[in-house]
Amino acid sequence: MPPKLTRLLVSNLHQATIKQPVVRNMMKSLYFQFSAGVLPMYAVTFIGYWAYGSSTSTYLLSSVNGPVWVKALANISAFLQTVIALHIFASPMYEYLDTRYGIRGSPFSIRNLSFRVGVRGGYLTINTLVAALLPFLGDFMSLTGAISTFPLTFILANHMYLKAKKNKLTSLQKLWHWFNVCFFGLMSIAAAVSALRLIAVDSKTYHVFADLQ
Repeated sequence: MPPKLTRLLVSNLHQATIKQPVVRNMMKSLYFQFSAGVLPMYAVTFIGYWAYGSSTSTYLLSSVNGPVWVKALANISAFLQTVIALHIFASPMYEYLDTRYGIRGSPFSIRNLSFRVGVRGGYLTINTLVAALLPFLGDFMSLTGAISTFPLTFILANHMYLKAKKNKLTSLQKLWHWFNVCFFGLMSIAAAVSALRLIAVDSKTYHVFADLQ
């Protein structure tokens, strides 16, 4: 086969089998998430503070009034969202355990299924027990978010972008990203101090397995 024809066939095959990169669609999703997606979160935060003030419960749904079925639906939604978020953040640990104990092959095999149900179910059970034991566990979650989730989400991402694109960014873009690094760094410190204060105050008020309702 002539070399030109070979190169043409390989080129056509390459274009036909490899999909175009999804970077553009991913960027659209990220722009939507960090713009329209955060509006409900800020709305709940500021409107809740406006409506109930600083005396509101840490768990906002404990302070609201209205039909029982609405509160029940809101609590069920919050519970399901918590379970899903817990699985997402625990996925690195799940992956480590699967690799450590040689869990391979079909996820529906008896060995793999029983291992994952036992280990992951046990993990959720222990976390639920600790959450019931310490009714102010949300304060510890606030501290964890302040010193880990907050910096990883807002500070590290901006700093990595600056390092990766430092020669391609305009002065205004660099200023914007450094503003994010500094601003969210200060917010992270303030959130950590606030969480420590909440832990100190609530630990004097609540007892183990307290009913906060």
